[in-house]
Amino acid sequence: MPTKPQPALPVLNEGEMHYLDGPKSRHFELGFAFNVFKEFIRGFRALHFVGPCITVFGSARFKDGHEYYEKAEEVGRAIAQMGFTTMTGGGPGIMEAANKGAFEAGGRSVGCNIVLPFEQHPNPYMHKWVNIRYFFVRKVLLLKYSYGFIILPGGWGTMDELFETLTLVQTKVMHNFPVVLIGKNYFQALMDYLHFMEAQKTISPEDLKLVLLTDDVGEAMAHVNKYIASHYKITKRNKQFWWLFEKI
Repeated sequence: MPTKPQPALPVLNEGEMHYLDGPKSRHFELGFAFNVFKEFIRGFRALHFVGPCITVFGSARFKDGHEYYEKAEEVGRAIAQMGFTTMTGGGPGIMEAANKGAFEAGGRSVGCNIVLPFEQHPNPYMHKWVNIRYFFVRKVLLLKYSYGFIILPGGWGTMDELFETLTLVQTKVMHNFPVVLIGKNYFQALMDYLHFMEAQKTISPEDLKLVLLTDDVGEAMAHVNKYIASHYKITKRNKQFWWLFEKI
């Protein structure tokens, strides 16, 4: 049976909602910096032993029974069969489906959930998850433990995660990091525009080398596995320090 979700999430306060309004008092800025540091430490502690992961992103709005929800379940199962942990943003929709596919296939399933006043709550198909208040902290965590990135149809958040990842690949912050878009009907126009950007020389041909558009989960996993096997040495941390109160 799936695990029960954590208790209700805290509501964002006004200070957190408007932290980019401009300069504030030194006391406020110091408090914000300390809160960000705490978020990173919480995330590092929660996720230190979860990998190696493949991260799956997509819309929170697709329900069980939708074709993209079912495709995400298939992706989660395939990741589990490869022996990797499925990591998602921890919420409903595509995220839930990928976690569910991995969970029910006997694989490891984890999430990094964002605290929002609407729409996003942890799904019940995760062995472990952490709740994060800041999107930029969450994006770091979702990439830090991952060896590949699979994206199903989604909205602003999904596009944000996609293009930040591609920027990190382009600028060599991440090397040989495979990115798969699943859903030709949804993403074909986007891929066409990326090739237009290439023709305009705003991006280079090699920037798209690691990006695959497909409807076939087998092809997607082969693409991810190709780059993982060729360029990465997979490590799994399993040594705990009792004095840090760590547990897998």
